[in-house]
Amino acid sequence: MNLDNQLMFFFSALGAFNGLLLAVYFAFFAQKKQFSNYFLALLLFTLSIRIIKSVFFYFNPNLSGIFIQIGLSGCILIGPFLYLYLRNCITNNARRWGFHIFPFLLSITILGIIYPYVEHSAVWSKYIVCGIYVQWLLYIIGSFRFVKPAFQKLIQKKEKLTSIDIWLLSIFVGVFLIWLAYNIASYTSYIVGAISFSFVLYLMILLFVLKIKKNTSFFEEKEKYKNKAIDHTTIEQITQKINIIKDKELYLNPNLTLSDTAKELEVSQHNLSQFLNNNLNISFTLFINELRIEKAKELLSHPNLYTIEAIGYESGFKSKSTFFTAFKKITSQTPLEFQKTKK
Repeated sequence: MNLDNQLMFFFSALGAFNGLLLAVYFAFFAQKKQFSNYFLALLLFTLSIRIIKSVFFYFNPNLSGIFIQIGLSGCILIGPFLYLYLRNCITNNARRWGFHIFPFLLSITILGIIYPYVEHSAVWSKYIVCGIYVQWLLYIIGSFRFVKPAFQKLIQKKEKLTSIDIWLLSIFVGVFLIWLAYNIASYTSYIVGAISFSFVLYLMILLFVLKIKKNTSFFEEKEKYKNKAIDHTTIEQITQKINIIKDKELYLNPNLTLSDTAKELEVSQHNLSQFLNNNLNISFTLFINELRIEKAKELLSHPNLYTIEAIGYESGFKSKSTFFTAFKKITSQTPLEFQKTKK
């Protein structure tokens, strides 16, 4: 084995080994014992097993068929664990998790007994592995809805990504890239090894950057809403009253607060905040600023009425800089650029 191959083997194997370490950390040492931690641990574990198989098989073609079968079989649980982890993080729903695990686990076990890899490698390569990759992709597609709001934040740039958004996007994109590498590359051990090493190393750095310590949680931002879902009646009540903010032009008050708005709608401050975050996927500040920008657009369409700076104040902003920043963030244009399009 030449030096290049030795380095590739070392970094690829190190990526898989680090993945196993992270799996152990989330399963046994993470201080916040959330059910989602176990899904993440199992996701990292199955990914690591699959990657270890690829790396060792490339550098040792005489690898035992049983080891190859185990590595390939592990792939059937990667998609389900990704889906369960993201679902549990976003919705706090761990119900029917066995429905996504045991049928596949039983199926791959039966197939492994009937068609052991040692004697039926062609069947595995042509049919079983293809079926596993299709199932893996379907779960990736199904998981996308849980990270879609974060992708929208990233693309639209109207609202900053939270640490939770960054973490979940990293998990989703990393798993998708590994799936992609297995399906488009001829020499998968090189690409998957490099991607897996980079992916796991990135996760470890991200843990450090986000200052995830033993007494903290990835999801502290959502802890205040955990196990406190708004009842259906309250949701309907707020839905019916939310337009009062626009109809009465409450947003034109530059000092408008969440508390003031909740009093006007005759709902609790907590319920209003949770409704905006969970049901409209928007913060109170962004919700109000979007209404102000709509007002500013209306005034900008009549340029002879006010100066641009005055329009900001008339729309409810406290300062010119706040107005310009919010307008650019929400519309991707400056007020002047928008006004020119209306001439």
